[in-house]
Amino acid sequence: MSVPDYMQCAEDHQTLLVVVQPIGIVPEESFFRIYKRISAVSQVNVRDSQRVLYIRYRHHYPPENNEWGDFQTHRKVVGLITITDCSSAKEWPQTFEKFHLHKEMYGSTLYDSRLFVFGLQGEIAEQPRTDVAFYPSYDECETVEKRIEDFIESLFIVLESKRLDRATDKSGDKIPLLCVPFEKKDFVGLDTDSRHYKKRCQGRMRKHVGDLCLQAGMLQDSLVHYHMAVELLRSVNDFLWLGAALEGLCSASVIYHYPGGTGGEVGPRRAQGGSLSAEAGNRHRPGALTSNGINADTSAEIGRAKNCLSPEDIIDKYKEAISYYGKYKNAGVIELEACVKAVRVLAIQKRSMEASEFLQNAVYINLRQLSEEEKIQRYSILSELYERIGFRRKSAFFKRIAAMQCAAPSIAEPGWRACYQLLLETLPGYSLSLDPQDFTKGTHRGWAAVQMRLLHELVYASRRMGNPALCVRHLSFLLQTMLDFLSDQEKKDVTQSLESYTAKCPGTMEVITLPDGLKLPPVPFTKLPIVRSVKLLNLPTSLRPHKMKSLLGQNVSTKSPFIYSPIIAHSRGEERNKKIDFQWVQGDVCEVQLMVYNPMPFELRVENMGLLTAGVEFESLPAALSLPAESGLYPVTLVGVPQTTGQITVNGYHTSVFGVFSDCLLDNLPGVKSNGCTVEVIPALPRLQISTSLPRSAHTLQPSSGDEISTNVSVQLYNGETQQLIIKLENIGTEPLEKLEVTAKTVNTKEKLYGDFLSWNLEDTLSQFPLKPGKIATFTVNIKVKLDFSCQENLLQDLSDDGISVSGLPLSSPFRQVVKPRVETKALNPQESSKAGDFSHVKTLEAILNFKYSGGPGHVEGYYRNLSLGLHVEVEPSVFFTRVSTLPATSTRQCHLLLDVFNATEHEVTISARNNEDLILHSGECQRMAIQVDKFSFESFPESPTDGTPLANAKQLEEERQQAKGLEINSKLDICWKIPSLKREGEASVEGVLNQLVLEHLQLAPLQWDILVDGQLCDCDVVVTCQVGDPVPLEVKLTNWSKHSVGPFALTVMPYQDYQNGVHNYDLQDAITFVGSNTFYIDSVKPTKDSVYFGALLFLYTGDFYLNIKFHEDNCSRELPLSWLCLPSVHVRATEPVGPTKL
Repeated sequence: MSVPDYMQCAEDHQTLLVVVQPIGIVPEESFFRIYKRISAVSQVNVRDSQRVLYIRYRHHYPPENNEWGDFQTHRKVVGLITITDCSSAKEWPQTFEKFHLHKEMYGSTLYDSRLFVFGLQGEIAEQPRTDVAFYPSYDECETVEKRIEDFIESLFIVLESKRLDRATDKSGDKIPLLCVPFEKKDFVGLDTDSRHYKKRCQGRMRKHVGDLCLQAGMLQDSLVHYHMAVELLRSVNDFLWLGAALEGLCSASVIYHYPGGTGGEVGPRRAQGGSLSAEAGNRHRPGALTSNGINADTSAEIGRAKNCLSPEDIIDKYKEAISYYGKYKNAGVIELEACVKAVRVLAIQKRSMEASEFLQNAVYINLRQLSEEEKIQRYSILSELYERIGFRRKSAFFKRIAAMQCAAPSIAEPGWRACYQLLLETLPGYSLSLDPQDFTKGTHRGWAAVQMRLLHELVYASRRMGNPALCVRHLSFLLQTMLDFLSDQEKKDVTQSLESYTAKCPGTMEVITLPDGLKLPPVPFTKLPIVRSVKLLNLPTSLRPHKMKSLLGQNVSTKSPFIYSPIIAHSRGEERNKKIDFQWVQGDVCEVQLMVYNPMPFELRVENMGLLTAGVEFESLPAALSLPAESGLYPVTLVGVPQTTGQITVNGYHTSVFGVFSDCLLDNLPGVKSNGCTVEVIPALPRLQISTSLPRSAHTLQPSSGDEISTNVSVQLYNGETQQLIIKLENIGTEPLEKLEVTAKTVNTKEKLYGDFLSWNLEDTLSQFPLKPGKIATFTVNIKVKLDFSCQENLLQDLSDDGISVSGLPLSSPFRQVVKPRVETKALNPQESSKAGDFSHVKTLEAILNFKYSGGPGHVEGYYRNLSLGLHVEVEPSVFFTRVSTLPATSTRQCHLLLDVFNATEHEVTISARNNEDLILHSGECQRMAIQVDKFSFESFPESPTDGTPLANAKQLEEERQQAKGLEINSKLDICWKIPSLKREGEASVEGVLNQLVLEHLQLAPLQWDILVDGQLCDCDVVVTCQVGDPVPLEVKLTNWSKHSVGPFALTVMPYQDYQNGVHNYDLQDAITFVGSNTFYIDSVKPTKDSVYFGALLFLYTGDFYLNIKFHEDNCSRELPLSWLCLPSVHVRATEPVGPTKL
């Protein structure tokens, strides 16, 4: 026997072998459909008996194996069923002849045969025959199973007759010697009458009868016969047949102990009618089997079957039988099949190590020169058996050998598809799966070197199959999962191969379904490059949306009634699912930053890298990057534009590397750090871009609030100068700009500013709104720098060092004083000597213009944007007021303000004031200018602090009052400077220069005294003309503008003449006389009230006369300041009367 049956199992010894074959041309599909129905009748309950007949069907059986039927009867073909397709009566004779030829092939062993004819109808089909069955078609054959049952019963009759015939002890008859094919030549010439020969014949026949009993369903009888055969054959050293007898004994014992079978089938074998024999039923009663399939109550059963081997003895007898088979070279197939049967029994007993010894023996059994197909079958069965005993890696090893055998060089047409299929089946044994997700959890399992070899073989088999998509998928899997185990050269080789394959068939993310239904999941390149962190970036500061504060406040949440919830605060949800506290805007470019690195030893080119999102329609803008070899962490920014509003979640990213397109999901990257991947997209807002008439500044403002400045501009101005800043507002977005608010904030300055630093009028700009996309509006800002014009201490020190006496200027003179310029020899550097900057310091002012704007759908939802413009102003000193004082004027309501003005620029400066001549100052020159000003009434300004006012508030009120006074005085003076050479001009403010004493001198007294002579108000240089001899009315009026009542007062009018030489003549009793008394009294005057005194003068001579009105020193006059009691001077000129004197 040369062809082993690797599917053999111990229970096959009780089966009858029936061959089912087609005759002529029969469609393969139709044949196997009938064959399946026939093979379903594998157990038949014998009528009037408790025995069950088991049938084993084969559609192909080598005739040479049939020659071993006497050695083991289950190898003998006892039944033949042929199937033919006959459409006409003319074909019938030829068909029937072929049937007889088939019978002759197995004729020596056949018990019975049948012919199933399909398609023939008519007279021939109607003739009743026992060996032929006619059916109209393959669909109309309901009685096939019944015919098979009848056929099996006929086989049983023949089998039973043969058993009875052989079992009967006919001592007078000579027992024939049963032989295997290779023994016949060895027994020629032997003494047939010897006792040794007779025992051999008896032992072999007894073993043969045991086989027949086992096939006939008589298990107990077969055990008895096998034991007798073993004793007889052992005595004559007939080892081959002794081994067969031992194997038969093992098979019968296995059938008894394991009614469920050892061939891997589930459940016990059942008869066609669904009933079991009583013996089998008892053995398979509920609870009769343990976890390993052995009968739990073996003692009782073995008591009834004393000849049955125990489970341990079964294996020992198998070992003994196999050792006997091994003595015969021609019994290699028998030995191999016995090893396979023993392994199946040991697999049920869960004795894996002993089973592996049998399998190892089977591997080294030397058979004849096997064909490639037989080798494949042999290695495949070995693999399955190793799988059954739990030796997965050994199973994979033999399955891989079988796969390689499919593509052996000796095969004319290698079976690459079968090779590929077998290689796939080896993957579990090497801890490999085709799902890359299995390699992202925990440590690597299995031998990486073997796994890489197997994956390479899968790639090669795929290529030989002509399936480039499979090649790309397996190579991608190799590169993704085995990257850490590849050497630098292997990485280069694999990537080159992958690029060559993807040039023909790019790698995709589609699932590949194989013909057998196996699905190959996609392999995303999550390691090319490796991503370590994913961070969603906020929009640039100028584009970030802000929510308008509601009445409840921006941070009040209405989702929960609790102020604080520890459940929410300490949620352990995945960080990538949390929502980020900023928003993206519909239609704006949004950014996600990835920290990646290249693990390859060469430059890695990543193409078409973009974002994978969910929740909102998102236009991803792919990027291409090139990472240096083993680059380390490298930032990559991926961008996209959300097209709709709502919640958007960044699920991952997609790449194209080496021609393979990958969708890498963050959920499959456990090592990735993320600040959260869900963000809210709000409705679209306009985008504002600003440009100015000023140059950009190199100074970047850093506001304390942390806001970023989008644009910085700078300008250089002289102190007091004003310049216009023209800002162009361009809507570069897609939504109309509907709302605009402008605010300004001064930052980073310790200088005190007077007046408005920045001022504007927004109405003209807003009249151009709504500003459509692409349109430009202009906005004008006035920059007015007005710092303190008082002279610093260091400047005074510089002037004093140069010999310029600033503090010693004669303040009594109302005329201008010229201060000599600095001594030329003091400057060591000639370039520095010409600079006024030696004693000037440039000051810096910084401000931020904030544009708050909105429009479009975002405005409807209550969102706006902020855009900031940084303004850097360098203020150079223009002029300084080194000293300020006052001189009284001829009028009580006026005074002279004396200002020492210093030119701190490098140019000639012209100083002008209201109603005053211009003053020209050279660089570094200091001159005095006197300005006659009307005194001021400050009663409308904030009240002076009272004693009960807190100290801080009192100080603040006093500063506000003084600042208001300075502003009022400065507006009346209107002092300006001009630099003609630069055509620049500005204001010179005295707001920060005036001290308290000067302010008091410039303030009108609360008591207002008005003197009228002849109805004409006297003050300053007013001269009242009257005629001698005429009485001149004199009126003194007191108005109380203070907050308290004043008076009473006593005043005396004293006339005098001034001789213009310092002599005043008060002795004028003969020249002037009073009509009434020259002393008058004014009663108490309440606040805001007035009191008037009337009198008259009579001039007797012509001339210029002056009236000096003095207060009497009493308590009331002493309590008040002298400045409150200053009366205007009165100048009266008496002339000759023109007409007759009035009496």
